[in-house]
Amino acid sequence: MKIMFTVFLILLGMGTTLRVAAGAPPPKYTENVTTKAGAKLSFDMVLIPGGSFTMGSPATEAGRKDHEGPQRKVQVSPFYLCTTETTIELFLSYYTELTAGKKKAEEGEDTAMNDSGMSADVDGVTGPTVVYGDMTMGFGKDYPAFGMSWINAVTFCKWLSEKTGKKYRLPTEAEWEYAARAGTATPFGECNGPEQLTDVAWFKTNSKGEPHPVGKKKPNPWGLFDMRGNVNEWVHDFYAPDAYREGAGETPLANPTGPKTGEVNVARGGSHSSPPDELRSAARAFKEKGWHMNDPQMPKSRWWLPQIDIIGFRVACSPE
Repeated sequence: MKIMFTVFLILLGMGTTLRVAAGAPPPKYTENVTTKAGAKLSFDMVLIPGGSFTMGSPATEAGRKDHEGPQRKVQVSPFYLCTTETTIELFLSYYTELTAGKKKAEEGEDTAMNDSGMSADVDGVTGPTVVYGDMTMGFGKDYPAFGMSWINAVTFCKWLSEKTGKKYRLPTEAEWEYAARAGTATPFGECNGPEQLTDVAWFKTNSKGEPHPVGKKKPNPWGLFDMRGNVNEWVHDFYAPDAYREGAGETPLANPTGPKTGEVNVARGGSHSSPPDELRSAARAFKEKGWHMNDPQMPKSRWWLPQIDIIGFRVACSPE
């Protein structure tokens, strides 16, 4: 089955059309979302074929950090991953729906209350607080959403799941790296070296210091855009510098999900402000104190990283 998925995706990229075996997950699907305001939004999900790979970087890799090792063999089950980072348009729909009642309350307007004492305008998913400042920073609807905390990204996935009936989530760190490598073992995946990154990524060299609309660069071999650069992407796992010691050995570790607890979560892929070495497939990042620098609240918001345009996310979903 795994071989069939891989062959399908390779031939699909060559313009070849194949029939999908009965009962097999489709290689790609378009998700449609209708907001409470009646807007119809959509995004594409591509099937990432299951397989094994070597996670992390060798000690000889240029730009390598200690927390990228030791390398370990990992087995990943098939899963779906969004072809692009979550856009401002879709994230703003989530934010608007879940904060409508909160905004009215802050502005002193009368709001109908449900049985739980919450505004009837608020969805069943507990939404974020009202953001400080302009969440979009003036960027258009096709730009990646940014400036949300990890918990905000996770809550978006819960909202999206309720909207669609599918169980959307953040990809695990292992899933993310596996998808970014797309069958390669080189530092920059489909790129033979950092000099080719401009074809697939917005980063320090070509971004002019700001994010860009999603999906404008070349996709990787598995049809995923912006896996390098534009914005860092939250993944499921808590961060630990020695996380890879689990499963380091000859037997592949099946679908690791990272440490059970932690203080911050991992982000992957690098951003528009990143140098080339941060766009390597094995490069890891995590929330830093500076990401809260524009938040005037004390204590700092658990929902927002105001005006920090280097962190976003994309959604994943397991086959049904």
